[in-house]
Amino acid sequence: MLFTPFEIKETIDMFLRHKLDIRAITLGVSLLDCISTSGVETRRRIREKLLRVAGTLVKTGRDIEIEYGIPIINKRVSVTPIALIAGASDDVDYTPYATILDETAAELGVDFIGGFSALVQKGCSTGDKRLIASIPDALAATERICSSVNVASSKNGINMDAVRLMGETVKKAAEKTADKDGRACTKLVTFCNAPEDNPFMAGAFHGVGEGEAVLNVGVSGPGVIKAAIEAYKDACFDELADIIKKTAFKITRMGQLVGMEAAKRLGVPFGILDLSLAPTPAVGDSVARILEEMGLEAAGAHGTTAALALLTDMVKKGGVMASTHVGGFSGAFIPVSEDEGMAAAVLSGSICLDKLEAMTSVCSVGLDMIALPGDTPASAIAAIIADEMAIGMVNAKTTAVRVIPVPGKKAGDWAEFGGLLGGAPVMAVNPAQSAAFIGRGGRIPAPIHSFKN
Repeated sequence: MLFTPFEIKETIDMFLRHKLDIRAITLGVSLLDCISTSGVETRRRIREKLLRVAGTLVKTGRDIEIEYGIPIINKRVSVTPIALIAGASDDVDYTPYATILDETAAELGVDFIGGFSALVQKGCSTGDKRLIASIPDALAATERICSSVNVASSKNGINMDAVRLMGETVKKAAEKTADKDGRACTKLVTFCNAPEDNPFMAGAFHGVGEGEAVLNVGVSGPGVIKAAIEAYKDACFDELADIIKKTAFKITRMGQLVGMEAAKRLGVPFGILDLSLAPTPAVGDSVARILEEMGLEAAGAHGTTAALALLTDMVKKGGVMASTHVGGFSGAFIPVSEDEGMAAAVLSGSICLDKLEAMTSVCSVGLDMIALPGDTPASAIAAIIADEMAIGMVNAKTTAVRVIPVPGKKAGDWAEFGGLLGGAPVMAVNPAQSAAFIGRGGRIPAPIHSFKN
């Protein structure tokens, strides 16, 4: 017998009761051959290539869902950072590139398209500066575009000029969508050590080290992990770790199956499988609730960082045994608005911004989907970004910041973004000023352990 009745029931329960799914299949597409000195011609080539390469992505995903009975929540596309593509043209405003990407994404039927991005960890080219300046208008005028800027790395340190610029950009993007609680900022991520093969939005882009086209997969399953832990109330930490590791193995095998099949049908190589536990606002699909199931009264209680470290490490250890090609972020996401347990912990006062920052030292990816008071200064946003970049730089890990200063709202108010983006209570920000620190400019040098040549 290939599968026992228990294993079959266990798999069915994962889907029907515990919200197991493939969170995203993301087709990365290189746009390097679309470059032209004419912006109009470049955008024409971009549209034609995406329609040609990604034309059957959504249908392929739906066919696999039907045939295998595995939900695939998002079908997405990522492209080469647009700062590199548009930089060859004489365009000053890069918003038209966002517009053509958004329109093409609508034609393709994909949920999001990532890559309105720039890589500025060591310095900004003219194209980088133009792209960053275009972000607020681009995100305000589009629905499916996601943007990211990498401002730091363990090899190069932190570009503090870019950090300051991103603080101002986040603020402007929020103001452009004030009537939607600053929703543009939900599609904007600032990175340290950004991965080039990430299937998750809003940070996905197709790195220059990638091939012509590649299919990446992001799995999820917080509910499955929580259910597994529930069955072992009295387990010690060694047993708990083993339970999480074995469950992560099962989740990852499913992702590997879907990724390989989707890549085969699309006629592109299979890239990586991202092992991240990605929550949603739905009850029963929360990373915070996993931590509470380990014995914490609420996420944010003393011991939360240790519990999250155990969870993240065991997910990775189980996952790497199930897939040959692991990449992206691979860990546990702790967004506030996209995790009902995290939002509840903020509302109860169990979690503050400082505690979230501490938790990011052991998980993927960083300060994510956090609503801030609308009057938070750009310098304070930049300082929040700088702190998170330092954690990533020193620990040689990917970290990111996706915060939303909600115009007209203060700490304790509620911000609503809708759909999988969810909603979140507005969190208080330390009132002490950081403007003079951010105003220094220049670069924070890379740590000593970065020198490995």
